[in-house]
Formats: sequence, C-alpha cells, structure tokens
Amino acid sequence: MPTISLSVKTEYGEIRVSGESPEELLKALDWLSKNFIANLNDKVALLVEKQSQDKLKGIIEVRHNQPIIVFRGEISHYESIGLLFYCLKDNQASSKEIKEYLNVSGKKVIVPARLYEMVKKGNIFKPNTHENYYKLTTRGVKWIEDEVLPRLKEKLESSN
Repeated sequence: MPTISLSVKTEYGEIRVSGESPEELLKALDWLSKNFIANLNDKVALLVEKQSQDKLKGIIEVRHNQPIIVFRGEISHYESIGLLFYCLKDNQASSKEIKEYLNVSGKKVIVPARLYEMVKKGNIFKPNTHENYYKLTTRGVKWIEDEVLPRLKEKLESSN
C-alpha cells in the first residue's frame, strides 16, 4: 500500500508526517498540535541560546537576565553594542536597555549616537518606527560572528 507523506516547515527545521491512509495522516497531523510545535520551538530555542552562550564565554555573561560584557581587552563602542544585541532574545532591545547594559558593564557610551550610526551602517534597524526598539540585522549578525567574535576569541586565547 502506498504511503502518504507531508512535510511541515517550522522555524528550526522540517517535521515529516506520514500514514498509509488519509485517516492516518490526519491523525498524525492532530498529534502535531499547536502546543507541540510551540514546545518544540521553545526547546530548540533554548539549545540555540546555549550554543550562543558558549560562543560568548569570556566575552559576555548573562547574570540575573542581564548581559554583562566581561571582556577586559580593547573593544569599540559599536562592538559592545553589537555583542549585546547578539546575545539578547530575538537580537533586539530598546536604547534604554542597551544603555543600562553598557553601564552595568562599565562602558560609558553615548548610546543614541552610536545606534544612529549603526543603523546607517546597516548593522541594526528599527522594526517599528513608532517604538524605540532596535534589532540586529542579518548583516549585523554576520559582522559579529565573522569579525568581532573571532578577533575577541583570539585575544582571549593569546592572553591565557
């Protein structure tokens, strides 16, 4: 007997469901309730977050749900802000939150000016022009992953 298959794309990958009859396929789809997909996405998001925390070890630590820059070498204002966005949920925060995180990290930065310049460079954007939230762009993520993190990791390794 032929098998009927269906692929469901989720944020983190693809789930395949199959059955030998339309009824079996529908039962399998019932099993993939909204709660299942939501729980699956939450679990995978936690794994991705853990991976990014490992990448940031020695550079940023999250204490009391607040990212703190612990890297003591030379780091620019732009890199500091970019790293904070990189480690935050959905890579976004308000300018007020960024200023607070920088202050806790011991960094004195004129945040509105740096954010404006980072928008012009294409590293961050405002998802909603009516709100004061900014988000790291894919270009910004690539900049952090390809340029900033490797340079900082190299400095960490050479100082040990």
